[in-house]
Amino acid sequence: MSALAFGPGGVLFVGDGKGGAVFALDLGDAASRVVAEPKVVVDVEGKLAALLGATPADVMVHDMAVNPLSKNVYLSVSRGRAAWSDRWLLPNDVADASVLVRIDAEGRLSAVDLRRLRFARVALPNPVDPAKAHGWKEGITLRADTITDLVYAEGTLFIAGLSNEEFAATLWRVAYPFEGPVAATTLESYHGAHGKYETDAPIRTFVPFPLRGRMHVLAAYLCTPLVTFPLADLQDQRQLRGRTVAEFGSGNYPLDMVVYEKQGARKLLIANSHLPLMIVDPKDVESHEGEITSEVPGYLAGVGFEPRSAGAVQQLDNYGDDHVLALERITRSPSE
Repeated sequence: MSALAFGPGGVLFVGDGKGGAVFALDLGDAASRVVAEPKVVVDVEGKLAALLGATPADVMVHDMAVNPLSKNVYLSVSRGRAAWSDRWLLPNDVADASVLVRIDAEGRLSAVDLRRLRFARVALPNPVDPAKAHGWKEGITLRADTITDLVYAEGTLFIAGLSNEEFAATLWRVAYPFEGPVAATTLESYHGAHGKYETDAPIRTFVPFPLRGRMHVLAAYLCTPLVTFPLADLQDQRQLRGRTVAEFGSGNYPLDMVVYEKQGARKLLIANSHLPLMIVDPKDVESHEGEITSEVPGYLAGVGFEPRSAGAVQQLDNYGDDHVLALERITRSPSE
């Protein structure tokens, strides 16, 4: 279970990167619920370990999604963290998440029995070959990046990752309910920290967002460019070059991205592996006229951001209209 995202009617989309497919799961969790004050759940890894018969040092969360109807939280989990050997490894590099865990609005954890669920499945055309080795992660194949993120919007499921094309970075699109062909557009983007256009770096996290009256994909990549792609320009079996509007810093994975609204203004919130939380104003993206097409000294250029210090925020999702839910690793002293 490489990536999770919710769709209409409480359907959970599960990206199976190793299998090169996406599943739509009927969780039987479609009752609408309003939660005015979400609970803080502490020691999530400890609770997961107790549920799965493991130790906290073994369990690893691969992705998180909030059911917008019931407000139940779902985690894809593995017992593989003991195999983590390098700071550049991501959960899907290390292990396969095979357990789906629900955290209800009261903070109680339970494992979802996947054998009892109704589901639909769609295969991705031409996912990256499992035999292709990663360029700089020793012992890792590119198959771990077949599916890096999922987003459902306006009847379409968008799937980011790597295909087996010469330009491997790909954005697939399929209508839901699953019907008709899966469209695939290969992507090219300029990475200011690397000083070059890249075609084999997958989108790490993205959101659809309107800019100047047209829907765009706002995508963040490793080391950390922010790139826009007009949705209308995504064509099947074509290659599309994005517009790099910002460079936010090198040596960093953008881990998750959400759009939230506060005091009538919509903002973009990005969680990162080695940089602070970032708040980006979409109006700044919309008004930005430039484009990064040359190497960026100091790794900062283009649209700016507001940094927010925090612990290691690993996952984000909207929790109703008034809250953003964060999965955060916090180091506390023994007395706390």
